[in-house]
Amino acid sequence: MEAVIATGGKQYRVAEGQVISVEKVPGEKGAEVAFASVLLVNRDGEIIVAPDRLKSARVSGTVVSQGRGKKVMVVKFKRRKNYRRNRGHRQAATTVRITKIEV
Repeated sequence: MEAVIATGGKQYRVAEGQVISVEKVPGEKGAEVAFASVLLVNRDGEIIVAPDRLKSARVSGTVVSQGRGKKVMVVKFKRRKNYRRNRGHRQAATTVRITKIEV
């Protein structure tokens, strides 16, 4: 069984047992996390997208770790003006193992 969930402004295609990295979700290592925003469920070839059937759908997972993603460098530059700025950013991320998909 597969599902498409929305969290942190992004959509993720998940299956039971899969480990995904999402934007920071509150909870310590080993805590249960539930994603209520389910957009699609594929149950053995039967695709469910009807909003009234997805209201009760939930995807549950366990927090594997809390951390930060890879550094992204932000560079500003204006030619001939001696203007250069370098700045780095690391987005907070949570690694989650998907344990159950319910419809």
